[in-house]
Amino acid sequence: MIPRIDAQALAAGDADAVAATREGAHEIGFLTVHNTALTGPEVEAALDAYRGFFKLPEHLKQAVNMDRTKSNRGWGAQGSEQVDPDANPDYKQVFDCGYELPEGHPLGKQNLKVYAPNQWPDGMPAFQRRISEYYAKSLIVAKALLGDIVGAVGEDPAFFGDAFSAPMALLRGNYYPERPKWAGDKDFGIATHTDYGCLTLLATDGSPGLEVRKRGGGWIPVSAPPGEFVINFGEMIEMWTNKAVRATPHRVVGGNAERLSIPLFFNPNYDVNVAPIGSGGTILAGDHLTKRFNETYVHLKGS
Repeated sequence: MIPRIDAQALAAGDADAVAATREGAHEIGFLTVHNTALTGPEVEAALDAYRGFFKLPEHLKQAVNMDRTKSNRGWGAQGSEQVDPDANPDYKQVFDCGYELPEGHPLGKQNLKVYAPNQWPDGMPAFQRRISEYYAKSLIVAKALLGDIVGAVGEDPAFFGDAFSAPMALLRGNYYPERPKWAGDKDFGIATHTDYGCLTLLATDGSPGLEVRKRGGGWIPVSAPPGEFVINFGEMIEMWTNKAVRATPHRVVGGNAERLSIPLFFNPNYDVNVAPIGSGGTILAGDHLTKRFNETYVHLKGS
């Protein structure tokens, strides 16, 4: 069973919340959390904004197609990602935005794809404002949760220090249509995968669809209404914490109704060393993410 955590109780060091978080992070790789600073109405407003964008005529979305910038900013059409090379490209639409470096920031000199300029559709200032506001608040929530979760598994949250001062944090709107009638056993809304980075803060419209692979085999469905969040962890934090936090495979098969979700992929600065704590090795966070992006986004394959 996936633990349901009161974020305020966890922050206060409540023994039951800490124990449940430790189990979820180390044994399962998934949690759900409630009582955060992000409210149900704020999530609903962001979902409505994405819904409106995805319903636009395709030619308007093409104006911000991410394959024009060769980065992961803007719209991705159905089939623009392939998270599992043994499955077909995922049949979902996405809209990605992320952290923009202040002018003159040292990391900006490297012209890194992970800090590419955001693309916003023309004539939709309310969409840009609403998503930007949600993004800013979700960064605060994710950083607080990550510190509390890392503390729950026995690591020192202070170890991360300024590692998230310029985070490679990507906010995505996912639109999963009704599962197509032509879909076969290699077709998924998103195929089985582990996330690539540290912590994923996932808001959904409450519809079922997300499934988590159990350690012994089989799948656990997980969902959360707007205002509650699914938390899972990526390859980077598993490596960084010597597997004190686990990255668990998951998928969305798709069903008989459309589904919207909003994951925030919360990741550290490009130049942070995410090699296992105490190993003496060096693995830059940005190098890890860039490699995985290039393997996943169809327009970046071979970059």
